Amino acid sequence: MFKSFYGLTLNPFDKSLAVKHAFNSKDHKNMLDRLNYLQKTRGVGVFTASPGMGKTYALRCFADTLNPNIAELSYICLSTVSINEFYRQLCLELGLEPLSRKADMFKAIQERVRYLLKEKKKTIMIAVDECQYLDTRILRDLKMLTNQDYDSSDYFALVLVGLPHVNNILAKPVHEALAQRVVVHYNCEGLTKEETTDYVYTRIEAAGGARSIIEEPAIHAISGYSNGAPRIINSVMTNALLLGAQLQKKTIDSEVVLAATNNLILG
Repeated sequence: MFKSFYGLTLNPFDKSLAVKHAFNSKDHKNMLDRLNYLQKTRGVGVFTASPGMGKTYALRCFADTLNPNIAELSYICLSTVSINEFYRQLCLELGLEPLSRKADMFKAIQERVRYLLKEKKKTIMIAVDECQYLDTRILRDLKMLTNQDYDSSDYFALVLVGLPHVNNILAKPVHEALAQRVVVHYNCEGLTKEETTDYVYTRIEAAGGARSIIEEPAIHAISGYSNGAPRIINSVMTNALLLGAQLQKKTIDSEVVLAATNNLILG
């Protein structure tokens, strides 16, 4: 409904927007830089952020840049599973047939990543999203999976992505050995006020719209409400566009944004 009213070719705040339209915020750039470093060095990387800050989207953008002949990102998002179920997921991601015994799957996974790196010159990156939900035994086994050739080589990169309290989990004595293997650590802080303004305008322009669709003070109101979380910004803007079209307002102002945020709060 609002697309034709505002002259947009698509919803610029839909989460399925092509990665070519990704906004290069400080957080986004820092995550990509560190993921690229991790691809080259391997080892363990930890990326944390509050919900909706764009960490998973950054992973998707990074995966899109990889040359499949030299690197591959395996993505696991179901972290609330048993240790055997986790091993089965990992086997499937690596093109292996899941086995009945954990020890056999452990050995097969280690041999697979070693073969791909040594023989095929291909780096495997295993990304585990929502890692704050991982069972302690899984985290312990992930540490052991990285231990090859008497702990002298890293044959794959492990990317742990989750909420900030992941840091508290890794700080526990039981996970000290895993924490010591972390070579990259980054916490996303969200978009600044200036970045939020650029983000909104960039997305509108990507959909063929004009900046005049929304007033800058209205964007500042969104920035304050969202605390820089792109997911919340997207929700508010989508609601604001819907309301603006219903009210026949060619320019979205702070009043429309306030109504849009109230709609979200009330559900």
